[in-house]
Amino acid sequence: METGEKRAIGAKNFLYPMPTTLVGAQVNGRPNYLTVAFCGIVQASPPMIAVTLGKMHYTNVGIKENQCFSVNIPSRHMIEVTDYCGIVSGKRIDKSKIFETFYGQLEKAPMIRECPVNLECRLVDTLDLGGASEVFIGEIIESYAEERFLCNEIPDIEKIEPIVFSMYDNNYWGIGERLGKAWSAGKKFGESSNEKKAENNELKENKYCRCDWKEISKN
Repeated sequence: METGEKRAIGAKNFLYPMPTTLVGAQVNGRPNYLTVAFCGIVQASPPMIAVTLGKMHYTNVGIKENQCFSVNIPSRHMIEVTDYCGIVSGKRIDKSKIFETFYGQLEKAPMIRECPVNLECRLVDTLDLGGASEVFIGEIIESYAEERFLCNEIPDIEKIEPIVFSMYDNNYWGIGERLGKAWSAGKKFGESSNEKKAENNELKENKYCRCDWKEISKN
């Protein structure tokens, strides 16, 4: 892999790609949904997730009032309605009828039936880091998905077809091909490194130069 000179491009959130989600909360007795890309895993056990919303958002009120929210993963086939939920505010537009809403154990965390995967979250903490946003930490108390989006009882990324986002050029993207198996692909690199170390050690022990070693290897 070729490398070139690195250039400083600014202290910005270039953690690409970002997930595209629809965060749900009940506000003033009605479900409301907001498009959110500032969303990520906090820990695996107990399962925690963080979503960051601007302080001015209508959704924040419902999260704080009901102490819960949902994170819904839309598919690429929902790109228009997903973007629309980020364009219009629940203060002016009633978004409760855009989707078919269902509820789970918490009863006040609205979830979107059209989204392939839904995470029902209990609010654990709210962080104010001094900027224009609030960070909501939620414990995932249940996840939901239709059978057709699962493989071996877990969500299948090819079936879900999630949307990802690149922030500074404001584009949505799809997921490409599988590149390799986690905790497996790196083994080849390790084996290759060990082979090179063994080769170098043998060269040192036999005091051959590299050219001599290549000739010996041919025979």
